[in-house]
Amino acid sequence: MKATILQEKLKQGLGIVERVSGKSLTLPILNNILITAEKSFINLSATDLEIGINWWALAKIEKEGSATIPAKILSSFIGFLPNEKIEIEEKKNNLSVTCNNRQTQILGMSTDDFPIIPKISEGEFISISPSSFCEGLEYVFDIASQSTARPEISGIFISFDKNKITMASTDSFRLGEKVINCKKGTNLKKDYSLIIPQKTAREIVNIFSQFEQDLKIYFSSNQIMVEGQMTETNHPQVQLTSRLIDGEYPNYKEIIPSKSSTKLTISKGEILNQIKGAGIFSGKTGEVKIKISKKKKQIEILSQNSDTGEYVSQINADVQGEDVEISFNHKFLIHGISLIKSSEIIFEFSGDSGPGVIRPVGDQSFVYILMPIKLA
Repeated sequence: MKATILQEKLKQGLGIVERVSGKSLTLPILNNILITAEKSFINLSATDLEIGINWWALAKIEKEGSATIPAKILSSFIGFLPNEKIEIEEKKNNLSVTCNNRQTQILGMSTDDFPIIPKISEGEFISISPSSFCEGLEYVFDIASQSTARPEISGIFISFDKNKITMASTDSFRLGEKVINCKKGTNLKKDYSLIIPQKTAREIVNIFSQFEQDLKIYFSSNQIMVEGQMTETNHPQVQLTSRLIDGEYPNYKEIIPSKSSTKLTISKGEILNQIKGAGIFSGKTGEVKIKISKKKKQIEILSQNSDTGEYVSQINADVQGEDVEISFNHKFLIHGISLIKSSEIIFEFSGDSGPGVIRPVGDQSFVYILMPIKLA
């Protein structure tokens, strides 16, 4: 293998693929990146056996071939070089890197040991705006919680149908659901539901959120592949392939209340600030108490800690329905409110022991459900 590529381009690709190469003591090859020169492209590949990433860039190819090199060493050295042409050449499993008056030889391993990254080449796919898809994942991926007993709630549930994509996640204490309406439709012959790992959702957002052209999302029985195209030619720039989580996702729709006994509309910024203040004085459970008065058209926020002190504040609000006195974990409450993009939010309650529901004003595409703290 012998090829020439700009430092800036190679640095960009390494920054993407090395995200999934890690410190594996049992399989050292997983710490490596596979570099392949083929036709007019340099291809970088990395995998942790759960997620695989392929990245391509146009390059001058003098001799086709491949090499597999430790990711961190290669990335560190390339980042040290100026933004000029770099010549890379494979020599007996090692990689020679030359740029102006700088040259190094990095020890590699046999490419035969590098795992094959599966590619989904058949089956249905959808095309969707990268900003819409990544923004949807951002709403829900931080809610999921790692669980060995219930691995399905460790991931993000995604449902694809002909007109919309629904994303949801839960940790048993809270739930978030985001719906993306597809204006052009998804062109799917049937509906698909799957669970992607939380890490996969994060990497999709990190890698594809700044892409301009539509993403292609491919499905198989146990994998998903997200593909972003180059702008300069009709060729993939990045492909991320991930395993899916086996299992059946809980029927979370059952816990979203169909009606409420109390509803209030309030400024997002004001209540968020007050809950953050109350959180300073919450106890070990993170409890913040909320009292809602229809007569006073007021919400009162309280917290108390025997070691640090107490906190009380009042906020005027448009209250409809019954009075409520309820407690929540302040961190979960802050997280849910912070996800809202509108300047005002809607709170809904079903008595003193039912879940709290948070929605944006004027936007039905997102809902956040939070279970109350029930103290003896």
